Amino acid sequence: MSDMRQLYQEVILDHNRKPRNFGSLLAANRHAEGHNPLCGDHIRLTVNVLDDKIDTIAFEGDGCAICKASASMMTGAVKGKSVLNAETLVTEFRGMVTGTLDAEQQENQLGKLKVFVGVKDLPSRVKCAILPWHTLHAALNAESEVSTENAGDPFADDPVENKHA
Repeated sequence: MSDMRQLYQEVILDHNRKPRNFGSLLAANRHAEGHNPLCGDHIRLTVNVLDDKIDTIAFEGDGCAICKASASMMTGAVKGKSVLNAETLVTEFRGMVTGTLDAEQQENQLGKLKVFVGVKDLPSRVKCAILPWHTLHAALNAESEVSTENAGDPFADDPVENKHA
């Protein structure tokens, strides 16, 4: 398990220092802003969807290392995927970091994103990791803003999500 923690730390630090797809798209046809009031994370996501596929995607904003690394890896993971496949990744990632999906035992499409599996053991960091994914879900569903708290949380009725508040 220490090898996995070491890999997790290396990946987080690398994506925090050199985030992929960082910036904004001028010709985006989807966008959303995400906020995590507890931690102060704030990201803006711009997405260009063509023929039901994510053609280009970028993010910008201020966030902790986990949030920024999650956004960086998320943008790489969903680029070129259909909207439906991207939404599946949103659900699987959220399940993995909240502990409702065993990424090693259950079939999934997470791939390299499995490096975040340890976040489920850090309840105060779960919402940091999930914020970019909530923001992607909002952008793909024509919602301009999302929060990890209260009425702004797209999964507010989910008891698993709320146990990490």
